Amino acid sequence: MLTPTLKSHDGTAKFIMPLHDGMSVESVLVPFANRDCVCLSTQVGCAMGCKFCHTGLMGLKRNLTSQEIIAQYNDVKKWNLSQDPTRLSPNIVFMGQGEPLHNFEELKAAIEWLIHPKGGKLGPRQITVSTSGYLPGLKRFNELGGVNLALSLHSPFDHERSELIPLNNKWPLKEVFSALSEVKLRSQQFINCEYLIIKDLNHTALHAQALAELLKNHRTIMNLIPFNPFPGAKWARPSDEEIESFKKELVSHKLRVFLRTTKGDDIMAACGQLNTEIKQ
Repeated sequence: MLTPTLKSHDGTAKFIMPLHDGMSVESVLVPFANRDCVCLSTQVGCAMGCKFCHTGLMGLKRNLTSQEIIAQYNDVKKWNLSQDPTRLSPNIVFMGQGEPLHNFEELKAAIEWLIHPKGGKLGPRQITVSTSGYLPGLKRFNELGGVNLALSLHSPFDHERSELIPLNNKWPLKEVFSALSEVKLRSQQFINCEYLIIKDLNHTALHAQALAELLKNHRTIMNLIPFNPFPGAKWARPSDEEIESFKKELVSHKLRVFLRTTKGDDIMAACGQLNTEIKQ
């Protein structure tokens, strides 16, 4: 049985799953009071090259197969139940290594199994797929059976977002949000806008005002994520006071805002920190 490579003081557990070709991929189990969440990878490395993400330093090694994606979930779930048989099946976020929509067919096949009554038995709303704005996959998002969508946003300004996410040079915000308009949302379902708060970069009153304008015609929730440093990163995490001030500014513009608690950063398992080329 797969066992955690590292465990955080907050209960977060990092797993490294060896693959048949000698490569490996990371998954993370994040504990919550009612139902845990497992962060799954869809690729070994990533081709998007996002500057805030440790995985991006690896480049893309290869896509995972649907069976490898499913195996991550089953292995982590099995270990979790061995620790506490009363735990519910964990929710899933595809926010690990890789751009999920860049591996669309294998992601789709994995999700079909995960939500099948004879497969993973999860509801579509228990699964969230994150994207940096990979347009070919985003235009096909409705094929994924009603799962949740999370967009790595990080700035309302194209010049700034392009610095963080090079893909934005090819498919800027106007094109991404045009595709988002075609995503079919169920009742009480929102597009999750993931927003890394990076010190001295993207958390001014001007950013809040521009975000309100950008999102005004979309059903969204802003998920604020304080930047998680990694070796070689040129940015830093803002102070708690700066984070809270930006949150209040967004709320003043009538945006729905959730501040995500950082978990697993002490074992390099937090958002943006995964990299299987770094010795654990």
